[in-house]
Amino acid sequence: MPFRSQSPSLSLHLALAHACEACAVRNQALCGSLNHDELSLLSKISHHRRFDAGQVILSDDERPDYFANIISGVVKLTKVLSDGRQQIVGLQFASDFLGRPFRSRSPYYAEAATDVELCCFGSKDFEALLKAAPDIEHRLFENTLCELDAAREWMLILGQKSAQEKVASFMLLLANRALLAGCPHHPQIVDGSVRFELPLTRSEIGDFLGLTIETVSRQMTRLKTQGYIKLDGLRTVIINDLDKMSRLAEN
Repeated sequence: MPFRSQSPSLSLHLALAHACEACAVRNQALCGSLNHDELSLLSKISHHRRFDAGQVILSDDERPDYFANIISGVVKLTKVLSDGRQQIVGLQFASDFLGRPFRSRSPYYAEAATDVELCCFGSKDFEALLKAAPDIEHRLFENTLCELDAAREWMLILGQKSAQEKVASFMLLLANRALLAGCPHHPQIVDGSVRFELPLTRSEIGDFLGLTIETVSRQMTRLKTQGYIKLDGLRTVIINDLDKMSRLAEN
């Protein structure tokens, strides 16, 4: 069946397509490789939504009514067991695709770790568009493979690295992803140092890394004492030398 959507006016379509072309995360996002016509199709079914930190974006107990590109902010992905135990299983950043098309329900809770802006696509319209536009489906497949590679890399970090290496790897993840995307939570580079805000509490960092909150605090203090980072309050981190931090994390 050909893709169909209730369309706004032509002038609005052109405005939306222009907005997509000017999007700060377009080059890294799902729509990065699309031509003008494909981008126009995608823009027709898109709308922006904002979520405050702490708001649930997707729940795992019902079929989502939209998927989304993350425009800015950090999203926390959590799995919850039947007895209430939960685990942070991933973080998503600006330019990442949120949601799983063609599934009856979301495989996780997605919560705004910071204030988040999304470019949303209605689930039925987006799934129909994937069938009608192979280039978009191909880009989504590529994104999924990249996520799989990242998940395997994170398994190595969790299974083989020391507590200090885990915390250093986490700091590098935040700095490098935010630098790549250029979102409002991106690091500020001053005199070669990188400054950014932690999107998680220390307890949540421990959950994500398989460490206790005490171990996370101890390792951050150790990184500070050894000169790898500076701390400005509870959430602001300054990495003095990304290459030096990378060597510490064995990346």
